[in-house]
Amino acid sequence: MKAGYFHRVAAQTPTRFWINNVTRKEAAMAIEAGAVGCTQNPSYVWKMLNHPDECEHALAVLDRHIAQTVSDDEALIRTQRELVSEVAKVFLPLYEASGRQAGFVSIQGNPFEESYEKIVEQGLFNREGGDNIMVKVPVIEAGLKAIRTLLDNGAPINATEVFAVRQAMDVAELYREYASASKTAPAVYFSHITGIYDEYLTRQAARENIDISPDALWQAGIIIAKKVYHMTKCACPAVGFIGGGARGLQHFTEMVGANACITINWKGTADKLLETDPPVVDRFRAPVSEAVLDELLTKMNDFRRGYMLDGITPPEYEGFGPVELFRDSFTDAWQKARALAGERRAKL
Repeated sequence: MKAGYFHRVAAQTPTRFWINNVTRKEAAMAIEAGAVGCTQNPSYVWKMLNHPDECEHALAVLDRHIAQTVSDDEALIRTQRELVSEVAKVFLPLYEASGRQAGFVSIQGNPFEESYEKIVEQGLFNREGGDNIMVKVPVIEAGLKAIRTLLDNGAPINATEVFAVRQAMDVAELYREYASASKTAPAVYFSHITGIYDEYLTRQAARENIDISPDALWQAGIIIAKKVYHMTKCACPAVGFIGGGARGLQHFTEMVGANACITINWKGTADKLLETDPPVVDRFRAPVSEAVLDELLTKMNDFRRGYMLDGITPPEYEGFGPVELFRDSFTDAWQKARALAGERRAKL
């Protein structure tokens, strides 16, 4: 019998399949299909509150935490950890069988509270949700500082919201320095949010009437991902690469061949790849067209800022356009969940 697509990818390349924002049922299906890790983000509670398979359970968990807290944000933080911990249990056998090399499930804190102190506080709180919980930290100035403290406390890290080469190199250099002084450094990955970058640049081109080929925009995120990948592998081979923010099947298929983990949603991406069952082709090592690269660098300033090593500085990370677009989806979902929590608290 022919093996499924993700199993064939794993057998023929170093690329690994991770799943994003899943229910417990989807987590089990993803593992059966070949998933070896999982990412969840701050929109997770709102998604579960609106998911037909999980809404009743998620509401019960939320109501219990509302009754035990005085803050709606605190209720959401506790609800998120409990719901994500349940998914982490599904991945725990894989984590244990792999010698703690696979089966991680990452969780990020309240997107409205991203000071150094809050990232550390919530990261340590979330870490208590299970042995295979990986703390997800945004790569902003406060986040980079928090990563060091969380590593000191033994927390594996998913450094997220990475769009620019400089952000990824900051993580690689931080981990190289930390690991050289520690014999037991926890695992560190960074997530390059490829698909969201494409979405941001496409919107910007339309908004500003920039005359640029849609074919160039289609490749933009992947082109930066390739540079990020090769530079970080040279700087610190031990830091893991996660490709995220998929907005199309290409954000998985174009990454096949990389020694990386690519995280995608179950519905609309993973299920479609299983259904269409494309051939496994190493596309990641295909050369970048100089003409396409020149067009992007010339016409799209925010591509240039992300692509050039010194195109952006740490104080600018939080306000970088693609970062803001990505975070807006988190803050919007968190606000909606918080409003619902407030309504239910008022009825207690």
